[in-house]
Amino acid sequence: MTSRTKDRRRGRPVAADRPEPGARRCEWPGCEADGAYRAPVSRRDLHSYRWFCLEHVRQYNAAWNYYADMSDDEIEADIRRDTVWQRPTWPLGGGRAFAGGARVADDFGLFDDHGGPDVRAEPEEPASGASSPERRALAVLDLKPPLTVATLKARYKDLVKRHHPDANGGDKASEERFKQIGEAYQTLMHCLTS
Repeated sequence: MTSRTKDRRRGRPVAADRPEPGARRCEWPGCEADGAYRAPVSRRDLHSYRWFCLEHVRQYNAAWNYYADMSDDEIEADIRRDTVWQRPTWPLGGGRAFAGGARVADDFGLFDDHGGPDVRAEPEEPASGASSPERRALAVLDLKPPLTVATLKARYKDLVKRHHPDANGGDKASEERFKQIGEAYQTLMHCLTS
């Protein structure tokens, strides 16, 4: 990249953009000075310029309002688009498995909107028929003994990320599952650390 390109990207006039002395007149009404300084014509046409002398380009810039002729809602929308560099964004979570409108191949069921093998609305009872709080907690977290603290924490972290209400658009079923996961984690952690 040449220095001319760099200067042009920064919006500074490069040698090719600068008029020769006396070649351009200031566009301010009644001014006969050289128009050596450029200013954008409008918000919609930022690459077309008007040429002014130093005194008048300062006056023009001081009076120029980028947001003129825009409603408050349009200004707010423009500012929001600027915070993400004018790129499209999507909400976090929501179980969307789309990329550019096309469904993503999901062979492992990671983006399954209706829940995969680890996502159950009701915890299953163990086959033995015993329903101690610890066995129910194991079923909620889909864990099997022997259990370590590290395994429990890893599983808890994974399930909390998946079922957090903010990641699921405030879904009530997800919120209830989130509570069950927290209670099961506390029960098992109490058993392992006491």
